[in-house]
Amino acid sequence: MKQTAKILDGKALADKIQQELSETIAKLQGKIGRSPGLAVLMVGDNPASAAYVRNKEKSCAKVGITSFGKHFPTQTSQTELEEVIAQLNEDDQVDGILVQLPLPNHLDAVSLLHQIAPDKDADGLHPVNLGRLVRGETGLRSCTPAGVMRLLAEYKIPLQGKKAVVVGRSILVGKPMALMLLEANATVTIAHSKTQDLQDITKDADILIAATGIPGMINAQMVKPGAIVVDVGINRVTDSNGKSRLVGDVQFEAIANVAECITPVPGGIGPMTVAMLLQNTVSSYLQTTGN
Repeated sequence: MKQTAKILDGKALADKIQQELSETIAKLQGKIGRSPGLAVLMVGDNPASAAYVRNKEKSCAKVGITSFGKHFPTQTSQTELEEVIAQLNEDDQVDGILVQLPLPNHLDAVSLLHQIAPDKDADGLHPVNLGRLVRGETGLRSCTPAGVMRLLAEYKIPLQGKKAVVVGRSILVGKPMALMLLEANATVTIAHSKTQDLQDITKDADILIAATGIPGMINAQMVKPGAIVVDVGINRVTDSNGKSRLVGDVQFEAIANVAECITPVPGGIGPMTVAMLLQNTVSSYLQTTGN
C-alpha cells in the first residue's frame, strides 16, 4: 500500500529558522557589541548526551551564537554546579543556560533547574516560565512542544476547535504541549500509560501527539483516518544483527497510510527542538538589549 500522508519536514523548517536567526544576529551584533551566548552544562560521560551537546554547539556556531559550554567530571558536586549557574546568571555575555539531562544519580536536576534565572532558562522548563505558559503570558517556552506548535503553524494546520490528544504527561513535553494546544483553542485530552481504553481516545483525535518514549506504541488502529500525527519520540533500538537505528513512538509505515500528515523520525521534531533552543537564546538576547 502506497504511503498517502504528507510529511511534516522538521529538518527543513529548522534550517529555515536557523537562517532567520543567523540574519537577526548578524544585523544586531554590531549594534549590541556582542553575539548571543548559550551555556550548556554537561556532567559525566553519557555518549548520547555528548552527541546532543555537540549537535547543539554546532547549531550555535552555524547561526552565530557563542557557546559557553562546560563539561564536568561525573563526581562533580551539587554545590559546584550551583556556583557555576550563579556565575552564569550574572554573566552579561550569557543569554541562555541549560543543564543537559540525564545527570549522574547523586545530583538533583530539579533543584539545579530552579537555580537558573528564569529569563536565561533556554529550555523553558523553569517553574516561572511554566507558570507564564499556564497564565498565557509571554515567556520562554519548552523547546520540544514549542517546536511542535511552530511546525503545525508552518504547514497551516488548523487547531481551533479541533480535538487534540497528547499521549504522555511529562513536564518536558506532555504537560506544556497540552497547554500550548489549549492556548491555540484546541480541545485537549491528555492520555498516558495508565489510561483505560486508550485506543478509543486516540482514535477520536484530529491531532495526535505521541510523547511516551515507548517505541512503536501507537499503531494504525489507534489513528483516525485523516488525522495529523506528530511523533515526539526518539528511541534507539537495536535489531537482531546488532544494528541500531532511531525510531519514534508511532508505527510510521502503517500510520502513513491512514493519517493526513505525519512527522518522521529522525527529521521531524528533533531538529525543531534544537531550533527552538536557539530561538529562546536569541529571544533572551533581544530582551537584555531592549530590542
